[in-house]
Amino acid sequence: MSGFPDELGVPVVAGAELRDAVVRRTVTSTETVFEGRVWDVVREVVELPGEDGPTSVTRDLQRHPGAVTVLALDDDEHVLFLRQYRHPVRRELWELPAGLLDVAGEAPLPAAQRELAEEADLRAERWDVVVDWFNSPGGSSEANRIYLARGLSAVPAAERHAREDEERDLVPVRVPLAEAVEAVLAGRLGNPGAVIGVLATSAARAAGWATLRPAEAPWPTDLG
Repeated sequence: MSGFPDELGVPVVAGAELRDAVVRRTVTSTETVFEGRVWDVVREVVELPGEDGPTSVTRDLQRHPGAVTVLALDDDEHVLFLRQYRHPVRRELWELPAGLLDVAGEAPLPAAQRELAEEADLRAERWDVVVDWFNSPGGSSEANRIYLARGLSAVPAAERHAREDEERDLVPVRVPLAEAVEAVLAGRLGNPGAVIGVLATSAARAAGWATLRPAEAPWPTDLG
């Protein structure tokens, strides 16, 4: 890395040097300690490097299939939000259409297109990647991607998905992107996909959309 430390004792480097690295550690034991309806909890013993040689540590982690999120932006730059009840936090949250990668053999982009159709009765002509992230890397393998969907149109009534469970009462609204940013910064939105998606999309728009990546970009866990 380049740069020299100043009085703070921390080197200054170019942003181009910030790149997460894939690192392989030796896993000596793996045990599924909980099998859930959506995800499992796995206990692994992994070797970490140390001054006196490798040290074995035990970590519990959520084995997650990954998820996709869709920021649907209409021609007037309104963002589509859905209000949905989330039992773990006992709240109705304003969210973006999203879903798990839990259909065998389904790639992320088709999954995002399916979720937009099922949850919002919408289709989109143009798809781009806005941002990727690991939702809680200290305890979960979940990778998430936000797609920007534009060129929106309604799914014909006869082809619409019959929603069930929490999705039966989804409430859709459209909000100007700038006002969605204000809602995030004011602390009125708590869903991570909505927070990250709105801020990242606003930044991409300010850059003339130059930061967007192809819809078929490699999935985060495939890098390296």
